[in-house]
Formats: sequence, structure tokens, C-alpha cells
Amino acid sequence: MSEQSFHIVCPHCQATNRVPAARLSAAPKCGKCGQPLLTANPQELNAQTANKVIQKNSVLTIVDFWASWCQPCIMMAPEFKTAADQLPHVVFAKVQTDKYEQAAAPYNIRSLPTMVAFRDGREVARQSGALPSNQIIQWVQSLQA
Repeated sequence: MSEQSFHIVCPHCQATNRVPAARLSAAPKCGKCGQPLLTANPQELNAQTANKVIQKNSVLTIVDFWASWCQPCIMMAPEFKTAADQLPHVVFAKVQTDKYEQAAAPYNIRSLPTMVAFRDGREVARQSGALPSNQIIQWVQSLQA
């Protein structure tokens, strides 16, 4: 019987890596560039990387859709980073919708900020509005149960 594994897109070189479930907590590194796969820092996604990260990651991936003119988005940014620090086995990413409209368009974002949870390329949950880090953490943990 084979061990369960996850696909994780490297935040540094965009290579897709297969990581055995037992190795997720052992700070896995990219097989191509050697950099850490799970950084505990939100990845900045652009039009080229957003689709790949969302579609290829089989670990829970939380994407914050935000805009530079959105005051609640700016206020939530440090809270999102704090949540990412607390949940190292979850991929946190950000898409700046006013800069990369085409990256956000397929996800039907109607209000900002909006966090969308993906797993294996499928949306599993959505949360609109700015939240403090403890509520972001609670929301993400509820998706892992």
C-alpha cells in the first residue's frame, strides 16, 4: 500500500513537488531549487503563477484576493501574515486584483478582501471581509477538520 503524498508548487521556482504526507512536518525542500516549500509567509502571486499554485497544490491553499486601494485589505495584510506564521502546513498566497485582474477573474471575486480556500484546484470555502489573525486561523483550522 502506497503512502499518501501531496503536490506542492515551489514558491521560489514554481516547480511542482510530490511530498509524502509524513514529510510535511519535516520542512520539505524543492527538488529543483532546494528552497523550502512551506515558508510560513504569504506568496505573492501574479497572472502566471496564480493558476499554477491554485490548480497544482493538493495541500490546503488560502488565497487572499486584495487591492492596493482597499483600506480593509491593507489592514488585514499583517493579520494574514500572522495567520500564515501559525499554520506552517498550509500555503498562504495573495493576488493583487487591481494589478492582476485576469488572475482573479476566474474566481468571481465580488468584494475585497476575499479569502478563498482551495485544495486540488477546487474551491472548498470562501470568506469575505477583513478578519483578525485569530479568526483567520479558526476559519482555516475548521477547513482542516
